[in-house]
Amino acid sequence: MLDFKNGAVIKLHRDQKTREQDIDALLTEDETVIDTYSSIRDFVAFTNKRIISVNKQGMTGTRREMTSMPYSRVTVYSIETAGVLGYDSVLELYFTGLGRVRFEFSGNSDIVSVCRAISEHIL
Repeated sequence: MLDFKNGAVIKLHRDQKTREQDIDALLTEDETVIDTYSSIRDFVAFTNKRIISVNKQGMTGTRREMTSMPYSRVTVYSIETAGVLGYDSVLELYFTGLGRVRFEFSGNSDIVSVCRAISEHIL
């Protein structure tokens, strides 16, 4: 799902169904999910502490690759909100030791609340 060497783009849409059950085992006691966004099979959960990327693999999708990207490793981020004619928003994050990760959001995305959580950890 994520190409860490090339900073791959992931097109996501807001997921109205919660997928917390898929990542419950990874969450700490004081960690809560802010929002989840999905592509066709994969999804990204933004918590109050990190981003968890879930890549479903195989024919049935029961095998999962999960990547945890803590906000404490973010050095810089930028957002581009959707314009009048455009429906996409973009979030770019630069992680220490990892590089750039870029997310494209379509539809009704609330990246402002995600950015607020990131700011609480990097400022």
